[in-house]
Amino acid sequence: MKVALIHDHLAQDGGAEKVLKVLTEIFPEAPIYTLLYDKNIVARHYKEKIIEVSIIQKLPWGVSHYKWYMPFMPMAVEFFDLSGYDLVISDASAFAKGVITKTDTLHICYCHTPTRYVWSDTHSYINELKYNKYFKKLISLVLNYIRIWDRIAADRVDSYIAISNFVAKRIKKYYRRESVVINPPVDIQNFKIAGDIGDYYLIGGRLVPYKRIDIVIEAFKKLGLKLKIYGDGIDRGRLESIAGGNKNIEFLGRVSEEEKYKLYSKCIAFINPQEEDFGITPIEAMASGRPVIAYGRGGVLETIIPGLTGEFFYEQTREALVEAVAKFDIKKYNPLEIRKHAEKYSSQRFKLEIKEFIDKELEKFGVR
Repeated sequence: MKVALIHDHLAQDGGAEKVLKVLTEIFPEAPIYTLLYDKNIVARHYKEKIIEVSIIQKLPWGVSHYKWYMPFMPMAVEFFDLSGYDLVISDASAFAKGVITKTDTLHICYCHTPTRYVWSDTHSYINELKYNKYFKKLISLVLNYIRIWDRIAADRVDSYIAISNFVAKRIKKYYRRESVVINPPVDIQNFKIAGDIGDYYLIGGRLVPYKRIDIVIEAFKKLGLKLKIYGDGIDRGRLESIAGGNKNIEFLGRVSEEEKYKLYSKCIAFINPQEEDFGITPIEAMASGRPVIAYGRGGVLETIIPGLTGEFFYEQTREALVEAVAKFDIKKYNPLEIRKHAEKYSSQRFKLEIKEFIDKELEKFGVR
């Protein structure tokens, strides 16, 4: 049986890329089709893999400013010739699910979310763009075209897997399709419980506006407690400006995996102020035996148990977070219990569930 994997793009190193990495372990011979890739990411994770890219890879600034080519991405995906494969697995939060396959090819989509900026987040996406109102109107027209294509493309998928119940509801609403929930893999084995903890709270990942790290900085300026922020991104300059040189707030920049493991294991608690479709960083914190203080919306409602593995705050404001941290009592949490809960999201569990699902779908579809 010939298998192909298709991924939106390899221009960043996030949760979707962690899923793709595990899919390549399940199907080591499968080539990866993607709109474009960053050579550094490929060198780190996919050095031995066959990777097929679209024309966008070769266009001016096609990798560094790939969002400029959004209007051409539907066409670029459809140009991929997957006629020689029996099974196609798209790892998608946008365009990858739109590939065209033959009638006797099974197409399974591992869906991270229906395309956020044309469905659930379209208005906030446009409002946050740093362009004048006339250019925003033009972008709205482009998004309208992509929305129509995205809805049509969604029907090309034979079977959907959702990363969470939260996403399954979106798939049902926007695509009118049922899905099976299989949570993403987390490298649980790499995270350890420390013998003692430090005196700081932790937050990190990609520093982008929707992560709402700004309200965390504002809260910790008021609290005066130590906050470490790891990672980098387009929002770093603005966030550093908000921090205003407060000595209790430290920007660490990009850190190695080993440094990240240590940061998690020694923090008082991990802060998760954003609404995520699933939320891998809270699981990584819990795998280190550390509790999570999270905004109570999205995927974390399915992974955090209040009083056992963390706490929620229900308004995405500085004041609500200040209150949650002020009430937080580290003494009531057992690192071993937190770690035990996180083990439910291991890569091994993911592989077993994915293989079982695919085998059932292949049998129903008649692919041998």
